[in-house]
Amino acid sequence: MKKLLIITLALNAMLLAPLWWRFGELFPRLLAWEALGVAGLCMLLPQRGIGLGLRIALLVWVMLTVLIGLGDAATQQAFGRSLNLYLDIPLLRSVYHLLDGNLGRFAATLLLIIGAGLIGLVAWAMWRWLSPTHRYSLSARSGQLALVLVALSGLMSVLELAGQRPLAVGRTPLLDTTGFQIEQVVTTHHARQAFRQRLAETPIMAQPLPGLEQRDVLLVFIESYGVTAIQDPRYRDAVLPTLHEMRERLEAAGLHLVSGVLEAPVRGGQSWLSHATTLSGLWIDNQLWYRLMLESDQSTLVDDFRATGQRTLSVMPAITMAWPEGEAYGFDEIHAASDIDYAGPPLNWVTMPDQFTLDYFQRHLREPGPVFAQIALISSHAPWTPILPVLDDWEMIGDGAVFAPWENAGDPPEVLWQEIERIRDHYAWSVDYSLKAAARWAERAANKDSLIILIGDHQAAPLITGENSTNGVPVHIISGDATLLAPFLAHGFVPGSVPEATDDAPGMHRLRHWLQQAFGEQTQSAISAGAAQ
Repeated sequence: MKKLLIITLALNAMLLAPLWWRFGELFPRLLAWEALGVAGLCMLLPQRGIGLGLRIALLVWVMLTVLIGLGDAATQQAFGRSLNLYLDIPLLRSVYHLLDGNLGRFAATLLLIIGAGLIGLVAWAMWRWLSPTHRYSLSARSGQLALVLVALSGLMSVLELAGQRPLAVGRTPLLDTTGFQIEQVVTTHHARQAFRQRLAETPIMAQPLPGLEQRDVLLVFIESYGVTAIQDPRYRDAVLPTLHEMRERLEAAGLHLVSGVLEAPVRGGQSWLSHATTLSGLWIDNQLWYRLMLESDQSTLVDDFRATGQRTLSVMPAITMAWPEGEAYGFDEIHAASDIDYAGPPLNWVTMPDQFTLDYFQRHLREPGPVFAQIALISSHAPWTPILPVLDDWEMIGDGAVFAPWENAGDPPEVLWQEIERIRDHYAWSVDYSLKAAARWAERAANKDSLIILIGDHQAAPLITGENSTNGVPVHIISGDATLLAPFLAHGFVPGSVPEATDDAPGMHRLRHWLQQAFGEQTQSAISAGAAQ
């Protein structure tokens, strides 16, 4: 009887641990009804034959449910959404690369080995617990107690599934997690078919944009730059002065600036989904949609600008492995980390600082002829250490060797990430650095023949923004030609560097549609006709 009690308590803790992590508290989730049933049933099953098979099945079910529950809690913490097995399994490789970039390959591999070892150890211990040396007899008190536990578990689980909760602290995590994932798989499979059909039936066609002919259009994504950085009191004191400085410096240089907010499809990570949404004009909020879009004949802004006559290129300093997606987009040139001549040190996950990336583009890639460029900045990517200054003298940057003194500056990630408030401070400082570097580059790079779009790729993780933050990201559009900014004012953007707060921002996918509407062939024909009259 003592063993039965210990097993029940252990199972209860295992099944509820993901919920405790997810919600950050023990109460009111104190009792997993299935723990009673699984423990009691395993004590009553025969030791061989069908009993052995059922015991193995129960163990596998429990272990998978606990792992999925932990994965769901981690996904909520990182991305502010639930785990979806149909979509998220391919991201496991990205998790390893993130650990590799932050901690090094040895530490990342060691962590994975330790994790796998712990899972194996728990599974072995569970098997020992759930495999009694003898079967409980129904004639004995222990057997009768096990039967009562099975019956009570079954009754309470049925009531929970029927929407009733006789005991406030009771839950059914085994059934809830399993049912939720099955429902997601079915729903996502149907959505996949519908999305594929929509791609085939209503594609967004490539359009030349004569209103931007002979112009440089530079789309610059700023990592983890969300509206929280300019609205949350914890961060705005660091970021707002830089925005005000950006407006003053651009105006002094004779440039024009408008700002607004767009809604990103993700938060906390998966920047490539925001890139895909912006380029394609489709709402791409998961990995499956991303793959389907790239595998289809769907056109993107890359095709629009190629048809307009721009040379198209992508500058991706975070890409350190093969990137077939770049070829799928059809860029004329792709400049990943290994293609960029950087002689400075990597800075934890960050392969090179943003100021170098922007200067390298300006010096080596912008000419000749008009260009459409996607540039993905990365200095404001976690772990947000070290924090670099923006160098006033851009001529010093050269091949990047000038950044060597910051290789070991500041606390390493494993030290910084022990204190939540220090993490938040470093987040604000890193966004401020990226924004300041981008603004000062724009001051030098913008002219009447260019349109620069500085846009956040997504909000940071809920750890930084809070659980109830929106997915809004600031957008700053800069040009020496004020007429290029008028269409954005018509869509709610405002003059200056600080966008107006909104809870109902348009999606990032609208940007492509706005460009086509404002600068496409039909609009320019209408303008020409009006001028002729």
